[in-house]
Amino acid sequence: MKRARIEYMGDVLSVVINDGGNALTQDNQEIPQGQFTWLSPIENPGTIFALGLNYADHASELAFEPPKEPLVFLKGGNTLTAHQQPSYRPDDIEFMHYECELVAVIGKEAKNIKREQALEYVDGFTICNDYAIRDYLENYYRPNLRVKSRDSLCPIGPWIVDTADIKELDNLKLTTHVNGELTQEGNTSDMIFDVPFLIEYLSSFMTLKPGDLIATGTPKGLKDIHPGDVVRCSIEGIGSLENPVLSENDFYARR
Repeated sequence: MKRARIEYMGDVLSVVINDGGNALTQDNQEIPQGQFTWLSPIENPGTIFALGLNYADHASELAFEPPKEPLVFLKGGNTLTAHQQPSYRPDDIEFMHYECELVAVIGKEAKNIKREQALEYVDGFTICNDYAIRDYLENYYRPNLRVKSRDSLCPIGPWIVDTADIKELDNLKLTTHVNGELTQEGNTSDMIFDVPFLIEYLSSFMTLKPGDLIATGTPKGLKDIHPGDVVRCSIEGIGSLENPVLSENDFYARR
């Protein structure tokens, strides 16, 4: 099941998305795609955990040794934006790139969870595009806030897919297209630390809460992104997340 949040005729609705891409409300009203606005699928996001260098091919691409322990950093809720909503490229930077990532959405409180039970604590999975401003990257062991915590630079969605509907979590194809051109391709099988491991790891020293998000890193394939670009991140079995990119002035003028 694909569960989403939308805005329709001034109301915020929790809906199911059918195979035709239309929204089904709780009273079984069908709203055609194109007639509603997508919202972030997580109504009350909690802590946003993100992984650096969690794909072996991406670590190799950047000439880093694969980490022996998860490189986890936190992101602000201000970074989240919805499917089809704009992100922006900051002024006076040299290199901004996308990062297509599988996101686990925590569904119930988790503390000291073993990997064998970890997926029981996941409400479902979605996609994020965790943009990075490489100009300010000091190193992957200390990600700078200016790299990873800007407004709108973590699009998420379009929906949450139930965990039970994803048959091979460790074998999902990821792709990114920029203006229709394939620029990134990978597979979750290349993750260094998989979702069950990450839940076991994080819950060993803190309590995970419903609405917490774990963005699991990105495979190799970098491209500088500019205003006017449209970036589409896709994950097999989940869907596609697409966002236009504006200039900084245009973005804030619209808010």
